[in-house]
Amino acid sequence: MRITFVKKVLANGAPCPKCGDVEQRLEDSGLMARIDHVAVADEREPNSEGMRLARLHGVDVAPFFLVEKNGATVVHRVYFKFAKEVLGVQDRAVPAADEAREILRANPDLNLI
Repeated sequence: MRITFVKKVLANGAPCPKCGDVEQRLEDSGLMARIDHVAVADEREPNSEGMRLARLHGVDVAPFFLVEKNGATVVHRVYFKFAKEVLGVQDRAVPAADEAREILRANPDLNLI
């Protein structure tokens, strides 16, 4: 299995706040060691590695993770779900509301009921 973490640099050169938050969570939990590669999607450079990966996989939010296993690539747009399903994290400290907000952020086409 190979895991790629794609984070974004905004058009003004600042790091994406959500990407920084996810990266800090990975560092604090010691899970960054399980990430094989970090790609940067630089909005100022359309051909940056992360921008190319986003186009290739039809992703329009950052951060996201690519998990390559047995010749297939799965895109994970929600950090909490990725951490549970791929890294096996059972983080009870994450309120369900935070996880729900992250799912909505990653899926803007969802409507609230």
